[in-house]
Amino acid sequence: MKTRYFDLPVPRLYGHRGSSAHHPENTLPAFRAALQAGMPYLELDVWATRDGHIVIHHDENTLRLCGVNRRICDCTLAEVKELDAGYTFSSDDDVSFPYRGEGITIPTLDELFLACPDALFNVEIKQGTPPVEPLVLAAIRRAKKEDAVLLAAEKDAVMQRLRPLCGEIPTSLSYGELVTFFGWLGEGCPSGYRPPGAALQIPESYGLKTLVSPPMLEAAHSLGLEVHVWTVNESADMERLLDWGVDGIMSDWPEVLAEVERKYRQ
Repeated sequence: MKTRYFDLPVPRLYGHRGSSAHHPENTLPAFRAALQAGMPYLELDVWATRDGHIVIHHDENTLRLCGVNRRICDCTLAEVKELDAGYTFSSDDDVSFPYRGEGITIPTLDELFLACPDALFNVEIKQGTPPVEPLVLAAIRRAKKEDAVLLAAEKDAVMQRLRPLCGEIPTSLSYGELVTFFGWLGEGCPSGYRPPGAALQIPESYGLKTLVSPPMLEAAHSLGLEVHVWTVNESADMERLLDWGVDGIMSDWPEVLAEVERKYRQ
């Protein structure tokens, strides 16, 4: 099995949790809108329900999105599906809630694969305990999407459990692995370092520290690493990062990113 994830030319355009500026994040309407805006890649987050179904949601609990404080891992899939995933979404400072009561639910990973068969997927495993890596991989393999997925995890323990199981499915670097990379960079890039994943997926800055810069990109590329930057919502920032040579941008505003990339290619 050869991955298709890196077959498209750079820069890679990601709908961050779908088209999350205009739709409830990590829902099927958001993902469909991101694809319609021209995003080949969908970025998403996953957890497992109590009865072993992989669902797409960013937070450990459902309060911010659904207005009900329930932990995903404590709920069955049927209980998750009873929640209104459009309940709290508002684009006008809570004056109106256009998706409330519209039947938008938290989707399963299986549902996303079925709804968006031509997309490429950046799947971040959020849940650390109990382990869910086998369930995520089972969903990917059930849909025959092994060649269309990159797996990500911030938690080092998740990534350490994941890599022996995922075969040829590419991965990004976890938090500790990123620390190792930036340590190598700070030491002047000595020989002998080999990154364990295929991509750095990072913000441009973290606290007071700048992470992404032209020298950093040159060093990452010398190792064969791609650099995907999140979450970039201003067109001027997108333009600057593309000029520097980043390999991918994740945005809540996919229509803005698509327009910037179109001008960039001209």
